Amino acid sequence: MEEGMKKSRLTSLPGECVTEIISRTSPTDASRVSLVSTDLRFAADSDAIWESFLPDDYQTIIIGAAELQQLEVQSKMERYLRLSDKPILIEGGRKSFWLEKEKGKKCYMLSGRDLTITWDGIPMYWTWNPLPQSRFAEVANLKIVWWLEIKGKVNTHILSPNTNYGVYLVFQRNHKFYGFEGNPIESSIGIVGGETTKQVIYLDSEHGISPNPNLAGMDGWYEVELGEFFNKGRKSEELEMGIMEVKTGNAKHGLLIEGIEIRPKFFS
Repeated sequence: MEEGMKKSRLTSLPGECVTEIISRTSPTDASRVSLVSTDLRFAADSDAIWESFLPDDYQTIIIGAAELQQLEVQSKMERYLRLSDKPILIEGGRKSFWLEKEKGKKCYMLSGRDLTITWDGIPMYWTWNPLPQSRFAEVANLKIVWWLEIKGKVNTHILSPNTNYGVYLVFQRNHKFYGFEGNPIESSIGIVGGETTKQVIYLDSEHGISPNPNLAGMDGWYEVELGEFFNKGRKSEELEMGIMEVKTGNAKHGLLIEGIEIRPKFFS
């Protein structure tokens, strides 16, 4: 009875009011509302509602994406669902972009080619190879190094404001994987010219690496968290993140770098 009364009250409101109310919820809530009645489904599935869930700058972000033409003919709801279902390649395939499904927060992965990898231009140390399991055209393949250093940068204005982000190295280990077992690696994350947070990570299976959730259907990809960063909405500041192991002098082999992933990190 009470649920029916709430439904009746909502459907009795002017359409603009219903649209305003739903737009102040979340994509998940809007999807639930659409199941209540035909009238509410019409409002909850409208372009006006789903436009409010899409980032203001999403059209700028996806310029040049291979899927752009397909996205342009979709409704705003279909566009949101497409962007939250599967990453799309942007910036000439050097990054991928998608939306976190529950709240529409922006997510990115910087490909290996978008990172600064020490010695990556010397085939003796690193090569670039296509890999069927990768979302990018090629991955960085570590042949052998004694000095391991990988860095990436993004401008904070491309991230969602007032959002806590986790930063993850996404990688594989091939049959030549060696030199990382029990070997501590320093990760760092921070604003260029400001405070940097550092921690110790490991890339071997004995130290809690996890399958990457966004490459769940592609075997062998793992991730390790490099740190986290709360984006208050800063403009034009460079966020730098990376890993370094230069102290032990150990030879290291057999690491495949997909990229560095930046996605919201929510707390329950």
